[in-house]
Amino acid sequence: MQRIAITGGPGTGKTSLISALEARGFTCLPEISRQVTLEARNQGIEQLFLKDPLLFSRKLLEGRKKQFFEAASLNTNLVFLDRGLPDVLAYMDYIGDTYPDTFTDICKQHIYDKVLILPPWLEIYKTDNERYESFEQAQLIHDALKKTYLNFNYNLIEVPIGKLADRVNFVTDSILLNE
Repeated sequence: MQRIAITGGPGTGKTSLISALEARGFTCLPEISRQVTLEARNQGIEQLFLKDPLLFSRKLLEGRKKQFFEAASLNTNLVFLDRGLPDVLAYMDYIGDTYPDTFTDICKQHIYDKVLILPPWLEIYKTDNERYESFEQAQLIHDALKKTYLNFNYNLIEVPIGKLADRVNFVTDSILLNE
């Protein structure tokens, strides 16, 4: 069974790509940061990531670790995950916050078979209630993601900017040709 993480800064088209892969019949697990953010809002915390980055990151790490194991329990040979465990460290590095060694250990112990990275794309970038970063910040986050995954010795596959159907074809061709 292959676990394929799809990463990239905010607003790069990850969710659209995941939805299109699902529409083609692939098994995909969604991004959980919006869920964590909404749960915090329900508890009266507007932006948990800004108020308590370590707690927010711990919740993300726990959720993504659960997804890592959930992927193995699914009846399929291939699972796409909207973001991976190292994303948590990359965001912490981006904001300049420290985190316990257990964060790094979890990333070392849970390895994805492949990692796809979507580059910043100004033409599709937009903010919303959960995405508050500027495009310039999104570019810096992309750089942090790339650096973090490379530090864990991943061979990143960059998904080219283009029409959604072309991106989906690139992903499926890249994955299926390398099986």
